Amino acid sequence: MTEPDRMTYREILADDRFHYGAEIVTSRGFSPVPSQSKLAGFAQDLLDHPSIDWVSVTDNPGGVAMLPPDWLAGLFTEHRERVVLHLTCKDMNRNGLESAAWRYASEGFDNLLAITGDYPTGGFAGTAEPAFDLESVGLITLLRSMNEGLRVPGRRGALETLPATNFFIGCVVSPFKRHERELMPQYFKLVQKIAAGAQWVIPQLGYDMRKFHEIKLLLDSRGLPVPIVGNVYVLTGFVAKMFHGGKLAGCVVSDELLATCQKYAAGDDKGRKFFHELAAKQLAVFKGLGFAAGYLGGLAKAETFGRIIELAESFGSDDWRDFLPDICYSVADEFFLFEHDPKTGMSDPSRINPEYMKSIARPGRSKHVNLNYRTSRLVHKLAFDRGHNLYPLMTRLFKRLDRSGNPGILGRLSYWIEKLSKHIGYGCEDCGDCSLPDCAYLCPNTACSKGTRNGPCGGSRDGRCELDDKDCLWARAYERLKHYGESETMLDRPPIIHNAALKHTSAWVNTYLDRDHYAAKHPDDGSSQGHTE
Repeated sequence: MTEPDRMTYREILADDRFHYGAEIVTSRGFSPVPSQSKLAGFAQDLLDHPSIDWVSVTDNPGGVAMLPPDWLAGLFTEHRERVVLHLTCKDMNRNGLESAAWRYASEGFDNLLAITGDYPTGGFAGTAEPAFDLESVGLITLLRSMNEGLRVPGRRGALETLPATNFFIGCVVSPFKRHERELMPQYFKLVQKIAAGAQWVIPQLGYDMRKFHEIKLLLDSRGLPVPIVGNVYVLTGFVAKMFHGGKLAGCVVSDELLATCQKYAAGDDKGRKFFHELAAKQLAVFKGLGFAAGYLGGLAKAETFGRIIELAESFGSDDWRDFLPDICYSVADEFFLFEHDPKTGMSDPSRINPEYMKSIARPGRSKHVNLNYRTSRLVHKLAFDRGHNLYPLMTRLFKRLDRSGNPGILGRLSYWIEKLSKHIGYGCEDCGDCSLPDCAYLCPNTACSKGTRNGPCGGSRDGRCELDDKDCLWARAYERLKHYGESETMLDRPPIIHNAALKHTSAWVNTYLDRDHYAAKHPDDGSSQGHTE
């Protein structure tokens, strides 16, 4: 039970009124008396504040080791239904994530935000090796399966159904992308996350209200009435400079906003009045646009958040219309999906970017559509497409070569040819559960730092990977697929969850013998994903 007269997080997002929440970032290290620590005091102040309806606890943001979110939330079990826990994929494999989810459910923490997570930036005696066994779509799929009653092998081999959880699953989208090839895959992945089981959405950080508005317009256009929580980080001069420099993946401050922040930060109050007013105006715009709630983060005290909320509530009902055009800090040549009126800042849901529509109808040439990609598509169509007449023949051939998992000389020769050709052509790492066709013939294990098979993470910047060592796989895949008129449906498929048991086995054999994620889904076995072509 929660304390009297305070709504649960589920009730908050279903309520007609606009509500406010706040973020808590845990710390590295511990206190001998946890309940008396500064962190616990901050959490208590937020939970007690009459204007703050819920709190959200992060999971190792920035890829740095910190106290787990449920440790802090466990100090305030009476508020558990007003607490959201972040759960990221960077530090645990799927078993660790499932174990953590069972622990959260057992402790009564059902509000979870499923995130792929930042690439680790440090660790004991060096930088940590990330997990990314699942990413956000896979995690959402796992949590939804637990809500439905996860089916697992029992001790005697038969499947048994575990008790159903009651997770309220949230997801993240990153609209603050400069290029079309980055932004559109973000939007497609958001739709995919909702199809996988996400029940509410929170965007990553930026300071252009038109980008936030686009998320709502996108979901409305798809008939997806999913509540959106507007994200506001209370800036300082230091934080603005950090976001502008890309020091925290997915958080964007433009050149114009940085210059403005530096100007105000040089004042006597270090810009506090400007920064607090900017945050309050953002909250007012979210409320005016019909968002379910606003979410405050930053290096501030509970009473500071309270004053910002009080200021937001003091504005007139239509003042947000005047604020919106002023909070349009976009980066140079930024792509927008919807056209907008520069006077009002409002986007028109009926006016899709005309240049985008033209490019969909007549896509231009792309440097990413090369001979290797064209050849790969042709070979796949002839030999790996289940609708092609050659597929049954190849299936019979590989059944003979495999001989029930014990390949002879010809089988080993075929595997050697497969490994060599795929390593030369794609940098293949021999995972055995190949997603080349899913990723426009770009290997997710070599071309993506997080190995994502279900669309992009939110960490790219100007089309580059979060690590800035290569172009984003999904930006490249988007351009390849767009050339063939397939970009709009690039993620219209069941979630892909690879099977690590197939590593260092023939992906060709695994495809033809229905062992990989392409296998047709059997009604008596919930382990396979379903064929995606």
